[in-house]
Amino acid sequence: MKLLLDSNALVWWFSSDPRLSAKAHRAIKNPSNEIVVSVASAWELAIKSRLGKLRMGDLVERLPDDLNEAGCTVLPIMLDHAIRAGSLPAHHKDPFDRMLVAQAQAENLAIVSSDPVFDHYGVRRLW
Repeated sequence: MKLLLDSNALVWWFSSDPRLSAKAHRAIKNPSNEIVVSVASAWELAIKSRLGKLRMGDLVERLPDDLNEAGCTVLPIMLDHAIRAGSLPAHHKDPFDRMLVAQAQAENLAIVSSDPVFDHYGVRRLW
């Protein structure tokens, strides 16, 4: 299965935070699953870190190396992703989450997230 990590799942996984559900942890650790991280999540984490809304040490600076070491696939934002994200119904206004929905739909990915807002868009959510 291809799993797209939401920003919260990504941070909790790398920081061994107990808020990451046991089911999500098992799925991420399962070598038969492909772990995908959107460029949108890196962008969101960098902004939140700069604004002081998220305290995560040097996670943002280490992110490229950590993703590489973990064998994650980095998903760029493609034109069709952007158009799809902008065209989604307004169930949720967060542009980063909307991009993840669009990418999950376009690339047939399951989203790993604690946020039930993704359920409004008909994407598979693992938690």
